[in-house]
Amino acid sequence: MSKGTYYSLNLTADQQALLKILETNEIDIFSLDELLTHDELDHINLKEAIENLVTKEFLHRIERGKYCRHTFRNEYVISNYLVDDGVVAYWSALNLHGLTEQFPNTVFVQTTKQKKHKTIFGVQYRFIKIQSEKMMGIITQGYGNHQFRMTNVEKTLVDCFHLPKYSGGYPELLHALNKAKISSVKLTEAAKAVNNIAVIKRLGFFIELLEKENMATFIKFARGKVNEKYNLLDPREENTGQFNSRWRLRINVPEEDILLMSEKTS
Repeated sequence: MSKGTYYSLNLTADQQALLKILETNEIDIFSLDELLTHDELDHINLKEAIENLVTKEFLHRIERGKYCRHTFRNEYVISNYLVDDGVVAYWSALNLHGLTEQFPNTVFVQTTKQKKHKTIFGVQYRFIKIQSEKMMGIITQGYGNHQFRMTNVEKTLVDCFHLPKYSGGYPELLHALNKAKISSVKLTEAAKAVNNIAVIKRLGFFIELLEKENMATFIKFARGKVNEKYNLLDPREENTGQFNSRWRLRINVPEEDILLMSEKTS
């Protein structure tokens, strides 16, 4: 007798009822609070049934009060369950938008809450806390119980240029920016929300150098943010290079290198 057969023969009525509800409603991941809203489960000891199904490996506990079925492994959906307002962002969002070929074994999650990093099913989850006013540009992917929130293309790019350490660095970002189809209006909205003048100036410079089309709205906004202070084009590189007075940037990465990183050939 196989392990699975043994379990199927030893399920209580409550456990069978719970599994039936999950199957009928196509629920692969859930919180205890969500199940408490199902009237069909009022008659059973829900906590006991869940704990026994975890022991029997029909369910897995991803953290206290949150569970998934034994075959469920969608790391993006799981990330949204780990923190109430979690949004897939940075390098993970770049990958989901098809803007990078690299696939990090970390899911980067934006949240307005403090949350410790954790590993589940071999996947690392890194939580980056941001201010509530910077939480915008959110779209929903997937369907039904498999839905998850992530940043749109424009917010993803702004976030990545703001914190390049969470996005693979400038070679990845410049390639992504060059490849992306972006809305000038949405990029402006995202830049306003993040509200970092140095990032806005860098994006303006890169967009002009890469000759991105239909970016007049963003360029006008970015030019209006240019101040007297000179910032390094790449904040991680040395303080060398020519000064660009239009964007008040010190070009410490040669333009030909930028074009090569972006894979722009013309």
